[in-house]
Amino acid sequence: MYHLTLEQSALIARSRDLAGNQIAPHADRVDETSAFPQESVQALGDAGLLGLTIPPDYGGMGHGARVACAVLEEVARRCASTAMIYMMHLLGIASYLAAPKKPRAQLTDAAAGRHLSTLAFSERGSRSHCWAPVSRASRVNQDGKVLLSADKSFVTSAGYADGYAVSTGWDGATEPMQSMVYLVLRSDPGLSVSGKWNALGMRGNQSAPMRLEGVLIDEATRALCEAGKGFETLMGVVLPLFNLCQAAIALGICEAAIEATQTHLTGSKLEHLQMRLCDLPNLRAQLARMRLMVDRARAHLVSTLDAVEAARADAQTLVLEIKASATETAIEVTDLAMRSCGGAAFSRQLGIERRFRDARAAVVMSPTTEQAYESLGRALCGMEPF
Repeated sequence: MYHLTLEQSALIARSRDLAGNQIAPHADRVDETSAFPQESVQALGDAGLLGLTIPPDYGGMGHGARVACAVLEEVARRCASTAMIYMMHLLGIASYLAAPKKPRAQLTDAAAGRHLSTLAFSERGSRSHCWAPVSRASRVNQDGKVLLSADKSFVTSAGYADGYAVSTGWDGATEPMQSMVYLVLRSDPGLSVSGKWNALGMRGNQSAPMRLEGVLIDEATRALCEAGKGFETLMGVVLPLFNLCQAAIALGICEAAIEATQTHLTGSKLEHLQMRLCDLPNLRAQLARMRLMVDRARAHLVSTLDAVEAARADAQTLVLEIKASATETAIEVTDLAMRSCGGAAFSRQLGIERRFRDARAAVVMSPTTEQAYESLGRALCGMEPF
């Protein structure tokens, strides 16, 4: 359904094999122990997939959002935590590529599998309103040095990523939405993880709070946007890709739930009736509903990709829709999987319980599903979405 070329399809097939052979074996342990999936991230790097969207000039593969979504779906089918880490890396890379002066060293290192990126947008003060940082950069002298201090919340790969695209208020701001995005490196003094990650789902993505305390950077080499244009970077670069990729992750979770449900229904018996569970019409119907919902959601995603690539007039509306659409589908599908497989799904033996929990992360992830509905409603009424 992604309408890929032969070359792109071959890459997805390799990604599927990688996910099955090098990511899936670690997924249960990552979930049980809330451990960062280092082996899985390393496998992505070794395969060149950390450079999936980086132009060939920097050593990357040069693919766009369509291929990124297809790869993410395969990864999420095996380990949603790894998929979330990978998605945030791709968003960080998109921020790098939008910079007036692109950070070549970080881009070439990422393409070679040596640099993991992520976002640090949400703040404790503005909570899920990730587009409105309450922190503000301060200029310390006339040599272009900027001082950053902020309490960031829910930073995926906190303490593990090598580079952080950090949003903050612009020091010259006259309006609340005038902000900046800067590159902060893990080695920069003043950057620290300020809490632990212990969550219901996506337990391995280490989305912990981080503290920036007097982080001194050179604006000329670390600014990832034009002066005061951080909001434009968020809305025009990060948010569309985030919504598309988040939808793909939701679909991967759905596919895992369908696969586990189908296996259980066809392989388990009601021995006293001498019949399989799939011989019950109501269970077959629920499996069919799951399949229909996922195919419909994927068609919606592909339609959105088509609109974005063609710069169609309805692209913004579809981008606002797609995260809510796909993530709500994942909630419904994993719920049906639980109901169809009963006690076996409630235990951990089928892997459905993990997907049931992972599916719920995106609903509260900024921008939340409720915010997506609000933004879409505002756009439909001719108002600014945010």
